[in-house]
Amino acid sequence: MVPQGPGTGEIVPGAPVEGAASAGSAVLGGAVLQPQLDAFLAAHEDELIEFRRDLHMHPELGYAEHRTTRKLAERLRAAGLKPVILPKGTGLFCDIGPEDGGTVALRADIDALPLQDEKADAPYRSTVPGVAHACGHDVHTAMVLGAGLFLAQQAEAGLLPGRVRLLFQPAEETPGGALDVMAAGGIVGVDRAFALHCDPRIEVGQLGLRTGPITAACDKVYVKVTGPGGHTARPHLTADLVYALAKIVTELPSALSRRVDPRSSLSLVWGRVSAGSVANAIPDDGIAEGTVRCLDDEAWHRAPEMMKALLQSVAAAYDVEASLEYVRGVPPTVNEATSVQMFRDAAAQVIDEDGVVPTPQSLGGEDFGWYLESIPGALARLGVRTPGSPGEYDLHRGDFDVDERCLAVGVRVLSATALTALWEGGRPGDAETTIEGAALA
Repeated sequence: MVPQGPGTGEIVPGAPVEGAASAGSAVLGGAVLQPQLDAFLAAHEDELIEFRRDLHMHPELGYAEHRTTRKLAERLRAAGLKPVILPKGTGLFCDIGPEDGGTVALRADIDALPLQDEKADAPYRSTVPGVAHACGHDVHTAMVLGAGLFLAQQAEAGLLPGRVRLLFQPAEETPGGALDVMAAGGIVGVDRAFALHCDPRIEVGQLGLRTGPITAACDKVYVKVTGPGGHTARPHLTADLVYALAKIVTELPSALSRRVDPRSSLSLVWGRVSAGSVANAIPDDGIAEGTVRCLDDEAWHRAPEMMKALLQSVAAAYDVEASLEYVRGVPPTVNEATSVQMFRDAAAQVIDEDGVVPTPQSLGGEDFGWYLESIPGALARLGVRTPGSPGEYDLHRGDFDVDERCLAVGVRVLSATALTALWEGGRPGDAETTIEGAALA
């Protein structure tokens, strides 16, 4: 809808709607926004699906997303925008709208996974051996791009009451891409940040919301145990290293969980244990590798020192030496209540009344949590499952795919959420009248 000059009926691009500054609901109400989005998607949905399929066919791992970055930059420049490429050459951010209002960020992650694409019949199957978009990042990217193009039209028509920053982040799976965005000034001046993540457990047309922790911290731990070794016939003359390693593997998880509030869901799970090579010799070293996951920020910050102390205690009891390498991953993603409400208000405007559903906490990691340690915001789960589908799909599987109708839903939700947040967190209601033809240039 493009506003008209007062009393003339003439279309004046960029002119504000009369009274818009004091009556944001007249611009943002569902009766106004919904037809704008309908018209935008009628013109652009096929393009966004094709863009997603192109990314799916050409996946790139973290910090290697050169083609993806180039395709995004080209499309944004074609819309008259000025994307800024991150210093390492992959990923970018792009501002839309005036600088004199608030600033809201919409984030997408653009990297793929080192997995083989197993969708033999999909025409958009990955063409890169051993690399696939098995977590929906191609969908996230296309949705944020679509929301950005729609909001750019809003800005051109004078209907964007602030600035929207699109964050196309590299290397979420590595992780580390969020820290690169932040180091490059990507969230400087940003008031709130929002993101959607595909969820194959939720049907298309639904949005999963949760206040508080929605994903977990995820760190990696490497334990090395050493001792003198010896013959299995004489364990009393040496240190029984395998037995000691077994005690470490079994006792640390339970002891660690009892040093923190149970509601933090601190969890240590081993993925690899190795020691020795023959049955009748006690080895002189062994290793255990695993992950630490946690839903509470305070417990996450305390975990390395707690684990180190417990490890030394168990090792000393069996006369072996133990060293710990604790590799930080990502903090928990903790959704701020006001930002979750903005998602809820936006969804009420642009999807069905039954579209908002509760979503459980996940012990999966998501580096969107880095942003939310610095600024308020929220991550929501976007349904990508075909209603009535008999198949059970999960993320990080070679056969992962989505019902592509989710793209339009994501564009609607992200656009409405950005506008809702820019109107200072207000809850716009339906307008009595629409502004004909707005922002459809």
